[in-house]
Amino acid sequence: MKRNGFWLVIALVLALVSAIGASLVQTSAGAVTVKDLKWETASGRMMNALLFTPETATADSPAPAIVVSHGWWNNREMQSANYVELARRGYVVLSIDMYGHGNSDPLPADELMVGGTGMYDAVLLMADLPYVDADKIGITGHSNGARAANFSIPLDDAAAEQLIASVLLVDYDPIYTDAEGAYVNAYGTRDVGLIQAQYDEFFFRSYSPEGVPLTAPRDYLGTPNAQSFLHFGAAPDDIAGDVREQGEVYTESIDGTEAMRVIYSLPQTHPWTTISSTAVGHLIDYFDESLGAPTPVDAGNQIWQLKEFFTALGLIAFGILLVTVPRALLGTPAFRALATPAAPATALSGRIPAIWFWGGMLVSVLISGISYVWLSQQLPVLGITFNAVPSIVPQGSVFFIAVWAAINGLAAMIIMAGAYLAFAKKGGMSLRDSGVLPGWRAFFHGIGLALTTVVAVYAVVFVLDFLFKTDFRLWVIGVKWFSVDKIGLALFVLPLFLIYFVANSVAINAFNRFTIAGREWVNTAVLAVANSLAPLVLVIAQYSVFAVSGELIPGFGGIFSIWLFPVIVILAVTAIVSRKLYRATGNPYIAGFLNAAIVALVSVSNSLVITY
Repeated sequence: MKRNGFWLVIALVLALVSAIGASLVQTSAGAVTVKDLKWETASGRMMNALLFTPETATADSPAPAIVVSHGWWNNREMQSANYVELARRGYVVLSIDMYGHGNSDPLPADELMVGGTGMYDAVLLMADLPYVDADKIGITGHSNGARAANFSIPLDDAAAEQLIASVLLVDYDPIYTDAEGAYVNAYGTRDVGLIQAQYDEFFFRSYSPEGVPLTAPRDYLGTPNAQSFLHFGAAPDDIAGDVREQGEVYTESIDGTEAMRVIYSLPQTHPWTTISSTAVGHLIDYFDESLGAPTPVDAGNQIWQLKEFFTALGLIAFGILLVTVPRALLGTPAFRALATPAAPATALSGRIPAIWFWGGMLVSVLISGISYVWLSQQLPVLGITFNAVPSIVPQGSVFFIAVWAAINGLAAMIIMAGAYLAFAKKGGMSLRDSGVLPGWRAFFHGIGLALTTVVAVYAVVFVLDFLFKTDFRLWVIGVKWFSVDKIGLALFVLPLFLIYFVANSVAINAFNRFTIAGREWVNTAVLAVANSLAPLVLVIAQYSVFAVSGELIPGFGGIFSIWLFPVIVILAVTAIVSRKLYRATGNPYIAGFLNAAIVALVSVSNSLVITY
């Protein structure tokens, strides 16, 4: 208990250091005020956003303003690198949760473009702030956040007074043609820039009339689309021979206004752009050229990585809390009865047990990888996942991962049943002593411990967000506060996650707990790697093929490999949490319920909600 208390204190200190450090970075040590806004927009919906106001922006000296947006299935914190760097250069910055994301209102399936999916509604708010220069408002977004910028252009064109002066699209195609297919300058007199990933999983391809890809993203600069964009919408036949380059700012007088176009083409993938110092540097250069930074700082001078370091510390603290909090609760009268340490692990010996251990693990890895690819090709599932058909499922992406998890949970149950009948039962394995049948009292008591842990650990997240406006995250893995509606969304997918995480915990602890090379930690490490091995192999295969050929593996869409990035880490960490809690309680269901609940909450608070 003393050792657990030490690590509990370390975790809490790390969480506090994380919040304070991240806050100091994003506020430029107090020079920038951060507000968490939630307001009813001009579209009649509630929007959530973080507002960053430099102390230099005042009513007497209004500053340029920029609305920044995440991509599909993400939230406002994914723009952390951009809002940190822009705010410290004197821009007023609003980082939005697009409708359907984060803690903004859900997005209706029949109104996907509403309010520019929220971006134009955010522009309207910015224009009303007294310390914002309404003549210098820019918008930028990554992926579908850039699509939101494209949605906002016609809304701004139709307004009595145009508010958007500058647009930077990141990893999403500009508007090239009009409704008749003719090349056009859709952005008018606005400055427009593009950051383009040469290994983009989704965009920057040219297609034949039959829909066959003709060019890969790495060849984008030479396509008619890119050249037309850099020539302000001119038709390719009219600009033959005048090839414009990436990184070069091109200007042209349009209706008496000098406008600029530029493309920054980077050798990286679609999701990497959100955490690329090169991309952030180009964003800084672009807006400095277009709007002018009130406090110019060289584009290479970036500190957002410090915030990423601090929020990553918080993520580590969160993982430690998932172990130390329930073990601390075992010392309280409410849960003391569960403190029944598991028996020491036995050595992995004998041909049959070894075959089942290594063979079962290999089969599980194969089933995990094959089932994921198979599921990604099932049209009925894809219709729900991408909201192509009406359904009762509010979050298609989370539902997809949960269904895949359940498939693997059922497979684990079959493998365990085979192992028990083949050798474990004959070898004297007791289902009660191993915790597979802990008794109803211990079973439900363990659920109570898991739920209490979820509440206690998330209380730390909520308090630190309230005080410092920061969360715990590293790139695509994020633990953040959530609105009450996320509890209902989590309960929707919880049964599917329970099938996997409960089965996985039972498998790891009751059926595969041995010492290897005389050490139990070696066994734990092997099982943690095995949990993540199939997703890891799929990701490596996808991007190896992409790097060589310029295109993805046929039949395996890019979004499916991107979704595996956080899964790789989550599956390894939950295996370790499972083992540590089992050793303290001899009850595999505690970690099963805890992991399922945490993963469900993390998933639903970082994705898209569509309503029909």
